[in-house]
Amino acid sequence: MEHIRLPKVEKVRLLDRVFTKKSRVGTLYLTATHTIFVEREGRMCNETWVLHSLVFRVEKQATTPSGCPLLIHCKNFQVLHFVIPEERECHDVHVSLQRLSQPERYDELYCFSYKPNDEKERRQEWDFLDLRAEYSRMGIPNSLWKHSLVNQHYKVSDTYPAELFVPVSTTPSVIAASSKFRSRGRFPTLSYYYKENHLPLASSQATICRSSQPLSGFNARSFEDEQMLEAILRSNPRSDFMYVVDTRPKLNAMANRAAGKGYENEDNYSHIKFQFIAIENIHVMRNSQQKMLEVCELRSPSMCNFLEGLESSGWLKHIKAVLDAGIFIAKAVAEEGASVLVHCSDGWDRTAQVCSVASVLLDPYYRTIKGFMVLIEKDWVSFGHKFSHRCNHLLGDLKEVSPVIDQFLECVWQVMEQFPCAFEFNERFLITIHSHIYSCQYGNFIGNNQRERIELRLCERTHSLWHHLWSNRADYTNLLYRPDHQTKGVLQPTTAPCWFKFWRGLYNRFDRGMHPRQSVEDYLRAIREENEQLEELLVMHKQKISKLEEKQMCNRSPKAATFDKSPTAWVFGNDLGLANTPQDYTSGFLTSSPCQLKTPHGALLTLSPQDLNKTYDCSNGSDVESGIADLSCRSPFSEESTRDQDSDDDA
Repeated sequence: MEHIRLPKVEKVRLLDRVFTKKSRVGTLYLTATHTIFVEREGRMCNETWVLHSLVFRVEKQATTPSGCPLLIHCKNFQVLHFVIPEERECHDVHVSLQRLSQPERYDELYCFSYKPNDEKERRQEWDFLDLRAEYSRMGIPNSLWKHSLVNQHYKVSDTYPAELFVPVSTTPSVIAASSKFRSRGRFPTLSYYYKENHLPLASSQATICRSSQPLSGFNARSFEDEQMLEAILRSNPRSDFMYVVDTRPKLNAMANRAAGKGYENEDNYSHIKFQFIAIENIHVMRNSQQKMLEVCELRSPSMCNFLEGLESSGWLKHIKAVLDAGIFIAKAVAEEGASVLVHCSDGWDRTAQVCSVASVLLDPYYRTIKGFMVLIEKDWVSFGHKFSHRCNHLLGDLKEVSPVIDQFLECVWQVMEQFPCAFEFNERFLITIHSHIYSCQYGNFIGNNQRERIELRLCERTHSLWHHLWSNRADYTNLLYRPDHQTKGVLQPTTAPCWFKFWRGLYNRFDRGMHPRQSVEDYLRAIREENEQLEELLVMHKQKISKLEEKQMCNRSPKAATFDKSPTAWVFGNDLGLANTPQDYTSGFLTSSPCQLKTPHGALLTLSPQDLNKTYDCSNGSDVESGIADLSCRSPFSEESTRDQDSDDDA
C-alpha cells in the first residue's frame, strides 16, 4: 500500500476502444493487487478488475479539454483507456501503477498473498500432477533407459530438473563431461519416449531428446559428448541413424561458432543426420508480436490495412516455422522410427516449443485436459523455461521478454482448428492458461527453473493452477471431442498458408464491439443448456402428473371410468409409445386431441384448461439470443376446439 499515491479517483471515464464516443463514468480504485473501475447506473453496479501483475505498460498521454488520458496495456492483450479529470490525479495514478505493475522481489507477486483455501487443500493441489507417473506411462524406465540422479543437487546443470532419464549405457562421468561441452551444462536427456505399435515387426523405441548447443567453436570436440549421442542411437535398435535438429537459422548458428559455441560436426558424430530449422530468436519474436498487436489495436482498420499489417508483422510466418519443426520431428519419430535430438542455443525456448508441439502431434494423451497440463509441466516448467524473464514477472531487462509460450499455445490452437474432434479441451482452456501464466495468481510459472522454485518454497506458499483447472474442467471441455475418432493416432496437419488463421479469440477477445462470435462450440453449449432446462421441466411435469394420478386413484368412483369426450383429456400410458405415425393417433386414440391422459387402469384423467396452462406452458425456458428456437409446450388447439361440445347436453 505504500506505493499507492492516490487510492480513489471520482468521475473517471472508461472509453470504448471501437466506438470512441461511448464512455462509462465511474470511480477508479487502486488496491495492493488490483485496479478496479466501478460504474454505477441506478441500482446496477458494473466492475472491471485488472491484476497489477497483468499490466505490461502504462501510458500517460497529453492532457485534453475533457481530461487526462491514461492507457493501460495488459499482458493478456486487454487495453483500457481511461480519462481522468485532473492532470495531477492522472500523474499520481500513473506513477502508482508503474510501481505496482513492476514488482522488484518475488514475495511481492500476487500468488504469495492469494489465499482461497486452507493449508491442507494447498498441499493436495501440488500432488495432483506427478511427472514420475508420466514417465511410467511412457514405459520409462526400461531395459534401454534408466533413471539418473546425476543432477540431484543441481550440480551438473542448475537449470535442469533433479531427476532425468538417460540411456542405460551412460555413466556419470560421461554425463558430467558431456555437460561441460554443452551450453549451461544442459546435456542430452530424454524428453519423450514413443511406444506406438506402428512398425510391422515390433513397437517403436524412438525418442525425442533435448539439450543445448555444443561448445564446438570451429574445431573443438568432446569424445564423451559423442559417446552420449551414440548411446541415444543404440537405445533405439530399430534405426541405424538419428536426427540432430538445430532449431536456429543456420546463419545464427554459424555466428555462434565465433563465440566458441555452434553446432555438431557430422564428421565427429557417427550415424547422425543434421537438420537446421529456421526459427528466429526471442528478439525477432518479441518485435513481431508487438507489430501484430499494433494492428489489433487499430480503431477502425480497413481490410487492406489490417491484412497488410498482419503480413508485415511476420507473426503467422513464425507460427508456421514452429509448427513445421514439430511436424518434421513427429514424422521422423512415427514414420521413420528414428530418434531425434533437439536443441537451440540454451535449450529452453525453441527447444521447448518444438518438443512439445511434436509430442502433441504424436500422443493423443497430450490432447486431453490432464495430459496437456502434464506436457507443460514436463517440457516447460521442469526443463527450465525462463518464465519470470520471458513473461516479465519482475522488474528487469525487457530484452529478455519474449512470447515463446504464446507461440506454443497458438500452434496448438492452429492444429485444433484443423482437427476439432481430436482435442478434449477447447479454446477457452488455452486462453485461461495463457492468462494465468502472466497473472502470477498461481505459483506454477514463478521462477526460471526448478531450483529457484524449490528455494522459493512455492508448494508451501502458493497454490497450483492445474488443480483449479481440473476442478472446473467442465468449462474447458470440447463438446466435439471424440476419443475414438480417426485422429486418435498421429496428427498430420497441413501448413499451407491458407490454413493459418488469426487468433481473434486471444488477441481481440476484449473488443466487445468487434468480431461477432459465431463459434460452433458456443451454439452447442447453448443447445446443451437449453436441453438441460427442458429435461428439468420434464421431470417437474412428470412429478405433477404422478401426483394427479394418485389423487385420481384415491377419488375414483365407478362413474370415473365412463368415456370422456372432452378434448382436454390426455391419452396416457404405454399405448402412446406406439404412436409413431399420424394414423396411430386416429385409430386407437381419441381423435379430438392428443391431450387425454389414461390411468393405468384404463380410466381417463381429465385436466381443466387451467391445469394444462399451468403445467405445460414452458415457453419461458427459451433463449432468443442463443439462437435456439422457442420450444412451446402449449396445446395446439384453438379456443373453438377446446370448447366442450357436450356441455349443453350435460347441463
